[in-house]
Amino acid sequence: MSLTTTAAAELRRRAAGAGANRWVVLVVLCVSLLLVAVDATVLHVAVPAVTEDLRPGAIELLWIVDVYPLVCASLLILFGTLGDRVGRRRILLLGYALFGVASGLAALARDPQVLIMARALLGVGGAMIMPATLSILRQVFPDRRERALAIGVWSAVAAVGAAVGPLLGGFLLEHFWWGSVFLVNIPLMLVSLPVGRILLPESRGASDGPWDVVGALTAAAGLFGVVLGVKRLGGGEAPGSVFTVVPLVVGAVLLVLFVRRQRRRTHPLVDLGMFARPAFSTSVGCIILAMLALVGLELIAAQYLQLVLGLSPLQTGLRLMPLTFAAMAAGLAGARMLRRFGPRRMVCFGFCLTAGAVVLLTAMGATDDPALLLSGFVLLGFGLETTLFGAYESMLSEAPTAQAGGAAAIGETSYQLGAGIGIALLGSVMNAAYAPGLSAVPGVPASASASAGHSLGEAYEVAGKLGGPVGAALHRAARDSFVHGLHVTLLVSAGLLLLGAVMALRLPRVMQCAEPPAVEVPAPREATQPRVSV
Repeated sequence: MSLTTTAAAELRRRAAGAGANRWVVLVVLCVSLLLVAVDATVLHVAVPAVTEDLRPGAIELLWIVDVYPLVCASLLILFGTLGDRVGRRRILLLGYALFGVASGLAALARDPQVLIMARALLGVGGAMIMPATLSILRQVFPDRRERALAIGVWSAVAAVGAAVGPLLGGFLLEHFWWGSVFLVNIPLMLVSLPVGRILLPESRGASDGPWDVVGALTAAAGLFGVVLGVKRLGGGEAPGSVFTVVPLVVGAVLLVLFVRRQRRRTHPLVDLGMFARPAFSTSVGCIILAMLALVGLELIAAQYLQLVLGLSPLQTGLRLMPLTFAAMAAGLAGARMLRRFGPRRMVCFGFCLTAGAVVLLTAMGATDDPALLLSGFVLLGFGLETTLFGAYESMLSEAPTAQAGGAAAIGETSYQLGAGIGIALLGSVMNAAYAPGLSAVPGVPASASASAGHSLGEAYEVAGKLGGPVGAALHRAARDSFVHGLHVTLLVSAGLLLLGAVMALRLPRVMQCAEPPAVEVPAPREATQPRVSV
């Protein structure tokens, strides 16, 4: 006996809806996402305190900061597809438990190695939680109109989490020790575990074939290598360095092998046929381009606010808050915009609005202009969130229900890759435009000019050591060169955003509320445990 996937999906939806109110489920999922989003940024402000207490080496400090997003990005596809097989709620609850345990280990760490291990475990927990939240959301909101509203709330919470992380970290550091930025996760996880077990519905995708263990590990290793290489480029490592080239090449080869393996398998880990659908592949590309622009611009904007305008970290965070509030507003208004304008016009509009905001911000100079920054950041936040909302919603709606976990993992992996590539690409553009302006400052030795060309912060240190008129001249030249580099970087970013607007023309014109075409599959047997294949 066989059922269509549409009929099977309908049975699963009824089972899911019988156990919990879908809007209560949305609240639980948003709390999960908030914790992961906060933890991705909360450590940034605690780095000086961690350095003073644990005395890590330069490489250890780099791994303390980077191992969480690196591990998380690498394992998204593994746990997203595993959730489709063994149960998405089960993976989510395991992620809660691991996140809580790892938070305790991180808070009580007394040497850098333990903290690195704990941060890696946090990355594993985050990789379990992130795709599970989106795939469960896809399951409990079968109606696309309601799902669009739910995704809007979900994306608004993600924006809040990214902004709240540094502010929460700063508050905790003022009153407690650095471990408190991790310890705060434990009571929240202790509440989330029983609440999630009671309220969240269990759901699975198709389980008619074995889960491809070798494929999952190949994808994880390949993504680890690519993300590591991209992060090293973004950290200023030389492109020809063996520690950059080898991870990139090995990672790319493993991903090619993964794709070839999936095409040969009767029951692939990830249905690569989803990429043949223009809406799905275009949405993934739009997510990468949007994140590429957002993360690179936020990093450079924070440096501009602190080093050029002389604002404190708290003042910098407050100046960037309008961007977050605008992103929240766009997320909450996204469902209505999607229904009225359709995915194509909505995502195109988001990209164009963001490009306009970036061009507007090229008016930034060496002096503070609060009105310009406020208007630019508001337009930037609203435009980018509009783009991400439309792309995520189109991607999830285009994916079959049985592949919800894999589709969510692909979206989150695209998000992480876009962020890493953005830091590397826009950071390289910034350095290329900034460094030449310091090569011929009168009275400054060549060695000092070379050191000053590494970054604006280092240039200020060199200028302080030189002192006198020469130091003042170097300080002024470095500031002016940074502003020039910022303008060049903004124009490059605007070009990439306009490229995204052209790419978005492949999205559907109207919001189709029907499910993807059904495919005949055998009826799932609830009592049968999924197999694994090596």
